[in-house]
Amino acid sequence: MEWEKPGRYSKSQLNKTGDVLISNTSTDEERGEALDILNNWRAIHSYPMHVFKVRLKDVSKRVDSDALTAQRLKRVPAIIKKLSRSYEDRPPTMKLSQMQDIGGCRAVLTTVGQARKLCNDYYLKGDLKHKKVGMKDYIANPKKDGYRSIHLIYRYNSDKERKKIYNGLLVEVQIRSKLQHIWATAIETVDFFTRQAIKSNEGEEEWMNFFRLVGSAFAKEENCPLVPNTPVEEKELYSQIKKKEAELNVRTIMSGWTNAMRVFEEYASKSISKAQFFLLELDIVGEKMTLTAYPKRQEGKAIEDYAKAEKRNKEKKEFDVVLVGVDTIGDLKKAYPNYFVDTREFLIQLQKIIKKAG
Repeated sequence: MEWEKPGRYSKSQLNKTGDVLISNTSTDEERGEALDILNNWRAIHSYPMHVFKVRLKDVSKRVDSDALTAQRLKRVPAIIKKLSRSYEDRPPTMKLSQMQDIGGCRAVLTTVGQARKLCNDYYLKGDLKHKKVGMKDYIANPKKDGYRSIHLIYRYNSDKERKKIYNGLLVEVQIRSKLQHIWATAIETVDFFTRQAIKSNEGEEEWMNFFRLVGSAFAKEENCPLVPNTPVEEKELYSQIKKKEAELNVRTIMSGWTNAMRVFEEYASKSISKAQFFLLELDIVGEKMTLTAYPKRQEGKAIEDYAKAEKRNKEKKEFDVVLVGVDTIGDLKKAYPNYFVDTREFLIQLQKIIKKAG
């Protein structure tokens, strides 16, 4: 396929684009032009993201034959939210050209030990020619909201003449355990169905506290550091989770979500089994999901359709759009269970915790 190439817009144009997208005074015409520039900027990251995904899949399988890998371009609403984010009383400072996770790929391994091995042996001690420019170890130091994973930021670098145009673009690599992934996707599911922003620390306090507690319970299960400001004593931790679960009616609500949408199963057929890119449009109100599959050679069209779908639904809070790239449709369902409202694994773990609480 023909990859989108950099060069159409300058750094200053990109940063101005970000300012337009977060401004309350921008006109519809200005926002439309800004979205076109943003979509081009995202598409440019597709090639370096693809390069990292191919390697990540290879080395992950060496560590864990059951490892799951996926790639994604950051969604427009997530980009705008990140650009808009202020800290305490300070205005937003993030610039579009500086954003490190426009293109990202993720590996989910069975255990924390395997996640560590992958990170240490193939990234920290590996022979990557790309420059590591950042690392956050949220397993050793969990975020205060309970999030745990390893994030590595790399600056793409190639000696090949035709690929040097991508040099300098940033790609994020996330490495996490299955249990950490279950926790993270459960939050995304709750965020979407309740229209919160727990993932951005802007959710309802009751739900945020519930996930902080569960984050520590999962950390205990994996013999990892606990989430800050949660009970250290196991009995007290499990007791608080049981109480919060009852107050929020978590199991009943999330069980209902798992049965809300069936449309995906219709697509799990041989007719699209060779597809590698999937555009998902989720309609919460209509309880429907549209899935469009693309073969590898049509990645460019997939990205173009993604941009159109986001623009079409940008004012509709009841819609969510995402484009993901995986190797099989089965991997898609496993890697992004929140888009199929599959919270069963989280509920199984939660049931174990409540049972221990007595």
